[in-house]
Amino acid sequence: MKYQTEIIIDKPRDEVIALFDNVENMKKWMVGLKSFEAISGEPGQEGAKSHLVFEQNGRTIEMVETITTRNFPDEFSGTYEAKGVMNWVNNYFHAEGEKTRWVSENVFEFSGFMKVFAFFMKGAFSKQSRVYMENFKKFAEGEEVAAS
Repeated sequence: MKYQTEIIIDKPRDEVIALFDNVENMKKWMVGLKSFEAISGEPGQEGAKSHLVFEQNGRTIEMVETITTRNFPDEFSGTYEAKGVMNWVNNYFHAEGEKTRWVSENVFEFSGFMKVFAFFMKGAFSKQSRVYMENFKKFAEGEEVAAS
C-alpha cells in the first residue's frame, strides 16, 4: 500500500525543521506516543535505531524506527517496523516563502494477520498519517494539540 500526504505549515522551513528535528517535541504532536528510547547509533542521525511505544485505541503498538536519510532541510526518511508491518516514510520539506510544504510518502508492507487487517482498514493508515501532520502543524504554529 502506498500513499502521499502533504500539508502547508505557516512557518518558515528553518523553524519547522528545528521543531521536527527535536526528539523532545515528539510527544507534543504524536498523540499516543508513550516512550521513545534510543537502541543504537546517535539519535536523530542516519542509521540510528529507536524503540517507540504508542497507545492507540486501547492497544499498545511497539515499533523500531531506523533513520535512513537525514538531509535537512530537504529530507528526513526512515523505516518503522512493527509486528506484521513494515513502513517506509520519506518526508520532504519545501520552502514556500514564509511557509513550508511538508510532503510525506508512505509505503506499507504487511505480513501474517496484518495482511487481513490492512485490507479492511486501508484508510486508517493514511488517516493516522494525516492526523500526525495536522497535529505537527498545530504544534509548530503555536496551537494546542488535543489528546485523542
